[in-house]
Amino acid sequence: MTLPDIAPPLLRWYEQNKRTLPFRTVSTPYRVWVSEIMLQQTRVSAALPYFERFMAELPTVADLAACDPERLHKLWEGLGYYSRVRNLQKAAQIVMEQHGGALPADYDALLKLPGVGAYTAGAIASISFGLPVPAVDGNVLRVFARILNDGRDVTRPDVKKGLTACVMELQPPERPGDYNQALMELGALVCLPGGAPLCSECPLRGLCAARALGVQETLPVKAPPAAKRTQHWTVALVLDMENRRVLLQQRPQKGLLAGLWQPVLLEGARSAIQTEQALAALGVTARAVEPLTPARHVFSHLVWEMDGFACAAQSCAPPPGCVWAGRAEVDGVYTLPGAFKAYRPVLKKYL
Repeated sequence: MTLPDIAPPLLRWYEQNKRTLPFRTVSTPYRVWVSEIMLQQTRVSAALPYFERFMAELPTVADLAACDPERLHKLWEGLGYYSRVRNLQKAAQIVMEQHGGALPADYDALLKLPGVGAYTAGAIASISFGLPVPAVDGNVLRVFARILNDGRDVTRPDVKKGLTACVMELQPPERPGDYNQALMELGALVCLPGGAPLCSECPLRGLCAARALGVQETLPVKAPPAAKRTQHWTVALVLDMENRRVLLQQRPQKGLLAGLWQPVLLEGARSAIQTEQALAALGVTARAVEPLTPARHVFSHLVWEMDGFACAAQSCAPPPGCVWAGRAEVDGVYTLPGAFKAYRPVLKKYL
């Protein structure tokens, strides 16, 4: 297959249209790494304030490696997918121990760090160290599926491998980082997903095989996602009204939302009496005083359907794995995942 020479027009477009972003303005390997981890499953606009706050508090690999895990979770609160930040810290500790505190200028060594896959390793290696390696994410796969009019399923490993080879064949060895970023930027700003590419604004429109045939909106092809399992939970906002505290429960250290804090969570849909009985079994005397608005949270593989009760409790010692927390501690110490954001207004009302 003869591939179109996309690099010259793509790089000219990138120089004129690239967004001014803090991890581009000051583009150290550490900043590129943190930004790439944050941008997994997260829009740039949503990640930027987190990135600025993270860098202000943890400006070096050493700071990240030494950060208290509870504080680290709080800095990440609201971004979701908390395994990302736990792996980020594990990797920082390895970089301190094995690489003297500096990210290695080696693709294979980067790939060995926790939470660093082929795309992230390629982004760091090419952008920060100028190494001629690919950085192929969903944006890049979409761009190439359209340019080449490739109707195969881009989620298949063999298809991704083949498209990655095409990406590399066209990569100018003297500008691998700019080329990789330009492809990602084109996918983010112009070659949009969901059947809505802005072809009139694309620097590659004259080279795009899918556009020439009028089929660009049908690409890329992806296998339908697997059906998500649904779980039902009862949320108990256990409130010590006299002292303006809420009972928080720490999740297990492994698994979904590992180590984070939540209101008391009871499996299944329960009545007010059943909720009070379950709390009594934990050693907490409480009365359900207000039904909570039902809420739904969608994870990548799972759906939580939740309802429950605000419960007025008598002051007591917290059950094992639980703490009493006031407003300042909820806001500044304990990390509540976004799954429970629907209940924050109720907490604020009572606290």
